[in-house]
Amino acid sequence: MHPRTPHHDGSPLHVSNDAPTIGEVVTVRLRVPAGYGPLRAVRTRSNPDHEPEWTDAERIGSVDGWEWWQAPITVRNPRHGYRFVLVHDDGTVEWLNQSGLHRGETLDAEDFALVANPAPPAWLNDAVMYQVFPDRFARSAEADGHPTPEWAIPATWGDPVDPVMPGRSQQFYGGDLPGIIERLDHLVDLGVNLLYLTPVFPAASNHRYDASSFDSVDPLLGGDEAYVRLIEEAHARGIRVIGDLTSNHSGDRHEWFQQALGNPGADTEEFYYFTDEGNTTYESWLGTPTLPKFDWASQRLRQRFVSDDDSIVAKWLKPPYSIDGWRIDVANMTGRLGAVDVNAEVRQLLRETMLRINPEAILLGESTNDAASDLQGDGWHGAMTYPSFTRPLWGWLSEPTGEPYLTGEGDERTEPWFFGQPIGGIPRYTAQDFADAVVRFTASIPWRVRLGNMQPLDTHDTGRFATNAAARTIPVAVGLSMTLPGLPVVFAGDEFGLVGADGEASRTPIPWGSEADVDVAARLALYRDLIGLRRAHPVLGIGGLRWLHVDDDTVVFVRESAQECILVLATRGGADAALPAGALPRASDAEALFGDATLAVAADGAVALAADGPAFAVWVLPGVEAPSGF
Repeated sequence: MHPRTPHHDGSPLHVSNDAPTIGEVVTVRLRVPAGYGPLRAVRTRSNPDHEPEWTDAERIGSVDGWEWWQAPITVRNPRHGYRFVLVHDDGTVEWLNQSGLHRGETLDAEDFALVANPAPPAWLNDAVMYQVFPDRFARSAEADGHPTPEWAIPATWGDPVDPVMPGRSQQFYGGDLPGIIERLDHLVDLGVNLLYLTPVFPAASNHRYDASSFDSVDPLLGGDEAYVRLIEEAHARGIRVIGDLTSNHSGDRHEWFQQALGNPGADTEEFYYFTDEGNTTYESWLGTPTLPKFDWASQRLRQRFVSDDDSIVAKWLKPPYSIDGWRIDVANMTGRLGAVDVNAEVRQLLRETMLRINPEAILLGESTNDAASDLQGDGWHGAMTYPSFTRPLWGWLSEPTGEPYLTGEGDERTEPWFFGQPIGGIPRYTAQDFADAVVRFTASIPWRVRLGNMQPLDTHDTGRFATNAAARTIPVAVGLSMTLPGLPVVFAGDEFGLVGADGEASRTPIPWGSEADVDVAARLALYRDLIGLRRAHPVLGIGGLRWLHVDDDTVVFVRESAQECILVLATRGGADAALPAGALPRASDAEALFGDATLAVAADGAVALAADGPAFAVWVLPGVEAPSGF
């Protein structure tokens, strides 16, 4: 990650068209530091139809200490990978791909990639997401008229969350959609512009991932009418709304499942994996009997769930609901069971239907581990995934844990929580480890898709980051989520400083009325400022990324476009970073936007950055100048 090495990424500075069609010629540009070499040749190497294809780059000019080269690439496949090869006069050969600069040949999987499928809507790159777990966000007066369901264990808003079964799934606070409507101005105040609701369908749990129907909104939340009203009120405030849909399974109370359970020959029998002649045993999500698994080999399931004009996916995208997209639960397991793998067919079918019904809708898939094989642009616009940002961030900025913690009364204990991994708590990472993980887990994902990956500190399925955050690292963590490439995510309650040891304890009801508390007010102000920073600078949505400095305590990077550049410093232990001359042209024009750090420019253009840790600081600089004619 040296700041004075050849650079290319998928941003508009370097790629003439990020939404090409097959057969179209795209121009790609490489920046090489002046004096690097000398170079005998620069070429691109693609691999269409798994047979190498080469193009020669031409040197087109020198600006601000960079020599610019450009080459044509004819897009041959839906995912067209390419890399650069640099041939030095002394015979040295270097290869540049998304994982960096290499002396030896590199993996096709880590090539830069153009995607010839339709691009996501432009608004996705301007979005800051706010995630709401409806039972715990806000309870309106209307909820008082709803009877407590038979499955529920009622709780008052101030009761502590019960993290063990049966309370874990059945504790019921009664948050509803009218309650969310009443608090939409809170979202406006924060600056978020995309609301993601976990499921709103009727179910027999507080999380509602065990839907008993996909055709209606749970009356306990206010029903269909309240959902329409919420979406209209959100849209009126400039906030888009996406839903949450379980494509891997339904609940065992679902009408389709109940029709086929114990009833061989039923119309919906083929929707599930029944494993005995009497339809009484079946495959389910991780062996959970309340979550029977869908069999996507069924063409009729595909029609009723996705492809028909009145399908589940289509219905909620259309008026009167007009949601702005879907987050698909357990997307990684959908259509996969043992020797069966039709995941690609399902995600492509989802995308096709959404393009037909509303091409401005987004499609995000949950894939919580290495998601690269599923994120090649043929289906998901991005993913809820953790190893490319969230988990390494925790490892760097959290206090390590090693002691078990209580989860209930008596002696019941469990291992310290770290994303379900039985590794004895939060690992200890350096800033270098963090940056390496970001590169490693994004190197095989096309740039355009990477920009759509959700970038949360935590979610409804995880502990709260603040639970174990090292002192004064919250601004560092939030700042990184807003400035690295990806879709920033705020899980409702983070802005209030909520904590929680795991994915259940984190689902704490929002403490409305505490906004004037000194600590809460400070946290709210932090979120407003950093979300505002993200929203005010489009380069943070689509601009390129260049790492300038990484050591054990500190990362420094710049997000770049022709219009402006944003320089970011994030440190846990304190920063003392020296950038060589030419690494950051026109650094003398830097204007501080956020944080306490110093930036000094020497006469030769070298830059010194310093801060007492932990610290997060941001500067704005003029845009990158490049040769014309792109």
